[in-house]
Amino acid sequence: MDATRRTITLVICVCCMAALGGAVGAADEPYLELARRGMIAVQPMDESPVPLPPVNIPDPTGQAGAWNAEKAAATVRALTLADLRLIAQQSNPTLAQAQMAVRAAQGRQIQAGLYPNPEIGYSGEEIGSEGKSGMQGSFVAQEIVTAGKLRLAQSAAGHGATAARHRLEAQRWRVMNAVRAGFYEVLLAQKTVSIHQDLLQVSNEAMDITSRLREAQEVSKAEVLQARIEAERAEVRLFMARNRHRTAWYQLAAVVGQPKMQPAPLDGDLIRDLPTITWDEGLARLLSGSPELAQARSKIQQARCNVALQCAERHSNFSVEAGVKYDGAGEDTLADVGVAIPLKIFDRNQGNIVSAQAELIAATREVERLELELFNRFAEAFEGYANANRQVQLFRSNILDNARESLDLVATGYREGEFDYLSLLTAQRTYFSANLEYLDALRELWQRSIELDGLMLTGGLASVQ
Repeated sequence: MDATRRTITLVICVCCMAALGGAVGAADEPYLELARRGMIAVQPMDESPVPLPPVNIPDPTGQAGAWNAEKAAATVRALTLADLRLIAQQSNPTLAQAQMAVRAAQGRQIQAGLYPNPEIGYSGEEIGSEGKSGMQGSFVAQEIVTAGKLRLAQSAAGHGATAARHRLEAQRWRVMNAVRAGFYEVLLAQKTVSIHQDLLQVSNEAMDITSRLREAQEVSKAEVLQARIEAERAEVRLFMARNRHRTAWYQLAAVVGQPKMQPAPLDGDLIRDLPTITWDEGLARLLSGSPELAQARSKIQQARCNVALQCAERHSNFSVEAGVKYDGAGEDTLADVGVAIPLKIFDRNQGNIVSAQAELIAATREVERLELELFNRFAEAFEGYANANRQVQLFRSNILDNARESLDLVATGYREGEFDYLSLLTAQRTYFSANLEYLDALRELWQRSIELDGLMLTGGLASVQ
């Protein structure tokens, strides 16, 4: 009985040692010491939940109940940019994908730090020898992890989770920028429809005046035909402008994640809402706040932890095993204790260490490459912004007013017979051409402003990488 008690006590001690195996491994953590000195950033566990998009979408009309396209179409209240951003935040599928990527990375971080499970089993020897049951019993085994490998693996996975959070932030910027661009594209399309409606009205008035002058034998038939052609061309342009407006709305609806949302009035100002951007402030904001750069820097820390982990793999884990058997022949209770340590003679993880070091260098260079790429993209966008901004200022200060005044003077003179139809046609085309060029410049200005103000992140429906 004393031997049996000693055996059972020994088994219990081995089990306790297995359960506390982390403390055994923690005694040999040279690479975690490097982390404490700042050479490796150890990422703490972050198990905070990632918010999921709610099932019901708030109604931007302010009415109770879940939002839907029919209700939006029936309301008289115009939608604001904030309304559409709220819908997109809850309906755009890429945001849910990015959120789930963060949750998956959190799961990998948890899994990387879990200790190996112990093993239990049955053993039997010399069964049937001399007609006896032989030696039969059970055992428990546990792998002991050394050199702080679990903490290093969990830290590397933690930096991966941080990178996933930065990727989620980048996708939020992309979606919000896409909604903003679509919002003002719809406003520009509305303005274009209005311009073409004015053009059709002026063309019809010119056709009526020309027809009356023809009846009075003051103009030729060719001028009447020309006026009719211009009116018909204006009608075709108006039809195309309305189609462009409808398409712009559908594209906006797709970005916010509600493709069945019917066209509704928008509450926004194409001039008042324009942001003011300078080179120095814009570039400094980009380089300091870019989630793309933050994600790349997280990958450097992840690569550093991986290097430390691969170096720690050179230190062998070991296994302990203890068991109890009953010898049927001798009627004795026996105990088995074993320890197995792999000898790192041939495989010292050399290849994985070289690979991890190469990945660390590549991750460091990726940050440098991305900084240069952002600088290049910012410079190109700022050039377009500066040019378009200057165009918009000139059109608003001089060109549009002069074109409008010229058209009014020529139209009045044409009615009184002071100008021929060619002069009227030239004034009409100059006025409407100036207005359309102005809208094109304003569209370019908005596109570049959103890029610069939105940290150069575009693609609200692009697949989340």
